[in-house]
Formats: sequence, structure tokens, C-alpha cells
Amino acid sequence: MNDSPRLLQLDSNAHVRAVLEALGADPAGVTHMVDKVGRLNVLLPQVPCGAANILKQEMLALGAEAAVARGTVSGRQAQTDVLLMATAKQLRLLCQRLAPQPFGLPRRATQLKELLDRLQQPSERWRGRCSCLSLRRPCVMGILNVTPDSFFDGGRHQSLAAALRRAEDMVHEGADLIDVGGESTRPGSQSVSAEEEADRLVPVIEAIRQRLDIPLSVDTSKAAVARQALAAGACFVNDISGLTFDAAMAETVAQAGAGLVLMHTPSRPDIMQQQTVYTDLVGEVMIFLERSLQQARAAGVAEDQLVVDPGIGFGKTVTGNLTLLRRLPEFQGLGVPVLIGTSRKSFIGTVLSQALPDERLAGSLATVAAAVLGGARIVRVHDVASTRQLVDMIEAVRTAPM
Repeated sequence: MNDSPRLLQLDSNAHVRAVLEALGADPAGVTHMVDKVGRLNVLLPQVPCGAANILKQEMLALGAEAAVARGTVSGRQAQTDVLLMATAKQLRLLCQRLAPQPFGLPRRATQLKELLDRLQQPSERWRGRCSCLSLRRPCVMGILNVTPDSFFDGGRHQSLAAALRRAEDMVHEGADLIDVGGESTRPGSQSVSAEEEADRLVPVIEAIRQRLDIPLSVDTSKAAVARQALAAGACFVNDISGLTFDAAMAETVAQAGAGLVLMHTPSRPDIMQQQTVYTDLVGEVMIFLERSLQQARAAGVAEDQLVVDPGIGFGKTVTGNLTLLRRLPEFQGLGVPVLIGTSRKSFIGTVLSQALPDERLAGSLATVAAAVLGGARIVRVHDVASTRQLVDMIEAVRTAPM
């Protein structure tokens, strides 16, 4: 059971109404509350009715609102989800008022306070084995695939000389770090052995480290490959499986003192697009990432070394990918930086009727803009120069004097 509070991004009356109706709120109450959505909207799952009634009363006393399922007051339901709609100040006052209450409410108050603290103090750095990236402005992670079959740049950088040239270009174009991959993870792709993947990656990482002063990430879900890549000079590990493919990965990263990206995927790339149906897409991705974070922390990976990625394009439909982008602010509630990788992906082609990845630059930049505005601190892209300009322009607007 996961009853942790969740931040909800409710950006239209239709979305508010849909959430309240799914919660089971009284129809008259739905109409009343649609326009009362607060600056922060927090969902508390699976609250016993006695506790839910107290939450409702306390929120009203604070001048805020709480939505519960119909029948909660009468006790006809054993439990209900509760949607809190309030300002951050009101929610902090609520935490104080819940401390002496029964029905497990002090624990709920502690969870809520921890969520508010995470939102108030976002991470400003990502620490790796041999470098530390500032996240005060969004970072651009350049993609370097040394594979024959990646969907966009497969075969372009297989030789050591070609890989080095591309790495040099990305440095000049403004990349903050380079993510080196030795195995395609496009939908339908087949896995390669750890030996073959390492043979592709390690010489490239060693050569870049000798020639260029830029942090390197290794894109792998195999602990044996990660171990060799980190020894060769990589600072970060980008695990598309969120630690689910290789039980040794968390300990490998922790022992090396490396940074770690935990991404959501429902299964391996060859079958992941057969698993695109979710009851609650954002909620299920959040629970997956929370578990991955807990596993990494338990292994000894430090808090400032962790980053999450909701996995755009991995076991999601076109609508699912767009939903994740639209609701990206909710992932800030996990308390670690968010990475987004949308570059040249097929959902962009579907939306814009562009069959070829080469046609999708404008669409890719649009999704990067949406991600950065939604709170992403790292964007993983093929097109470094144009993305660097886009991100810097957004930052200039965001930080301009009032």
C-alpha cells in the first residue's frame, strides 16, 4: 500500500471536475469546489473516514477546502481519497493542527510536511563520482549513441573517431554533460550482451575523458557495464529500468559514488509498447519511481546524487507521453531533480505527421520548452546547439526583473 501524499497539477476546470468525480465527491459539491482549487492541490490516498472528516473540518476552519468521497460523513465508506486545496501556508498550519489528532493523522501530517519541504527546497545540484553539476539553470545532456541501431543516430558514431568528433561538437555547442549509450533501447529493440555493450562504450568513454573536460554519463541498465564505464571515467549512470533489470545496479552505483538517473519503464524495450494501459498513469509512474528511489537510498546512493525520469516513450501511448509532459510539475513532489528525454521520439512524429526522426527538430524543441517550464532540470537531447539556445532563452525570461 502506498499512501504518500501526491501533488496534483490541476490546470483547467475540466481536469478539476474529472479528479473530483473520480474521487467520488458529491455532484453538488463538485460544482461548488471546481472554482476553489488552491495554489497547491495535494491528494491523500486511502484515508479512513474518521480521519477524512477531521481533515475536512480542519481545512474549512483554515479557509481552505478538502474534497472527499460521497458518504464519508455518514461513514458508509471505510476510506476515501482526500484532495486538499489550499495555499502552502494553510497546509503547513494544517500539519500543526493534525499533530494531536487520532486515526493516524499525525503520520499523515509528517508526510505532508515532508512533501511541502521538498517543494520549498528543490535540489540545486546533481553530484556524480567525479563532478557536480549545478541545476540552478536547466542542464543540457547531449546524447552520444555508439550503436548500429538507435532510432535516430544509429551507426553515425560507431567508430571511435566519429564518436570523438561528435563529443567535441557537443562541447562547443554548450552541452553540460554527455550521455554515452552502447545498446539501443528503442521500442522493439533486442538486448545485447554486457561484453558487447562494454566493448562499444569503454573505449569511447576513455578517449573522451582524456581529450575533453566534460562530465560523462553511461546509459546502461547492466551493473557490469556500469562498473566498467565508471572505472573508465563516467560520473553518472542513466538506468532506463529504474533498478528493475539488474539487482546489483544500486550497490554498484553506491560503491562508486556515482550519480544515478532512475527512469520508469513497464518492461524491457522489446515488449514495452505492449504494456501501455494504466489505471492512473501519473500515479503509477510516481509509485514506481518512489520505489526506485527507496531502493537506491537503501543501497547508499546519496540524496544529491539522485535524479528521476518518467520515461517518455517507454511503454506509453502518444496521449500518455503528452499527459506526462503536461503534468510534469507533479514529479517535483518526489524531492529530486527531474530529467526528460523527448528528443526526436515517435510521439512527436505522430502529433505532427512526421514519419522520419530527421523531421522532428521543431517538435523536439517544443517538448523541451514544455519540460523546462514544467520543472525539468535536465533535458536529454540529440540537438545540443538549438536546445542550449532554447533553454537559455527560457531562463532569461524566467529570471528577468519584475
